[in-house]
Amino acid sequence: MISPDAQVDERAVVAASARVWDLARVREDAVIGDNCVIGTGAYVDVGVRIGDNCKIQNHALVYAPAVLEDGVFVGPAAVLTNDTYPRAINPDGSLKTAAHWEMVGVTVRHGASIGARAVILGGVEVGEWALVAAGAVVTGNVAPYALMAGVPARRIGWVGRRGVPLTWSGDGWVDAESGDAYQEENGGLTPR
Repeated sequence: MISPDAQVDERAVVAASARVWDLARVREDAVIGDNCVIGTGAYVDVGVRIGDNCKIQNHALVYAPAVLEDGVFVGPAAVLTNDTYPRAINPDGSLKTAAHWEMVGVTVRHGASIGARAVILGGVEVGEWALVAAGAVVTGNVAPYALMAGVPARRIGWVGRRGVPLTWSGDGWVDAESGDAYQEENGGLTPR
């Protein structure tokens, strides 16, 4: 379902099961997987790759060359940037063009979530099942299952696949409601 008020370039590939809401813009060569939801006013840049079962909420901006794996959530008005050193002009005062800078995309791994109005700087990788809190500014890579908050963002805890904070059980991290257990290794968490 593509809203008649959405702008979807004819060169974009949008799965038949995806939904693109009004005033969203999907640029050329973008790929949007099965069962995705692209919210009102969202922007998906040239060549962005979005896996299956993703939600890009209202007014989120996903700039090229971002890659979002399956099951990613991008909250309202979140921004995934692509320019490490942004400038409108060159040192001589001339207007910068695409030839004057190198795009560096954000990669968001399977099941991760980006909160409302969070900003992820270009070149950052957000690990699987990680959760970036609303309003956070992420300047470095995020470990799998990390709970990130603040400006600049720092890890304030761990989350499980349900997205709720985990508690320490004495020999590992546990989701108190589901009983799912995780162990810390290599700077991230893995399920036990």
